Amino acid sequence: MSRTLPLVLSLAAAMLLAACGSTPPARAPASTVPALSPGAGKDLAIHAIGLVGTPYRYGGNTPESGFDCSGLIGYVYTRQAGVAPPRTVAQLAGFGQPVHAEGRRTGDLVVFGRDPAWHAGIYVGEGRFVHAPSSGGTVRLDRLDNRYWASQPVRFRRP
Repeated sequence: MSRTLPLVLSLAAAMLLAACGSTPPARAPASTVPALSPGAGKDLAIHAIGLVGTPYRYGGNTPESGFDCSGLIGYVYTRQAGVAPPRTVAQLAGFGQPVHAEGRRTGDLVVFGRDPAWHAGIYVGEGRFVHAPSSGGTVRLDRLDNRYWASQPVRFRRP
């Protein structure tokens, strides 16, 4: 009996490690995500603007718990367009299709930083975007030509 317990514990530990090392299911490539129509983009923007003032919370993904930037994007896109974007900013940087700044439209993702991307929001038109910027803050509407944001590398993605 005293020899059986260590053997059972070793076997259980090996099984747990094997489960952690398994490959997670693959996410569909970005190119298979259906493109959002201009009308769907406007609906996304209206929903995002309605969340302005919601508290920032790292890891947050609901109005009740608060939002971080990727949680805000996930919440709006999932509820308004039925599209579940990736959870991290690094993954959002490759989500959907790239869009030139001149071709951006309402509902597109705004991604800041190159490698790595470090922040994201939802473009709502007229040079503005909604995002959850930082601890102690709230979801807010900002302008891309604001002194700070204009100095950051930015790119646009269209799911």
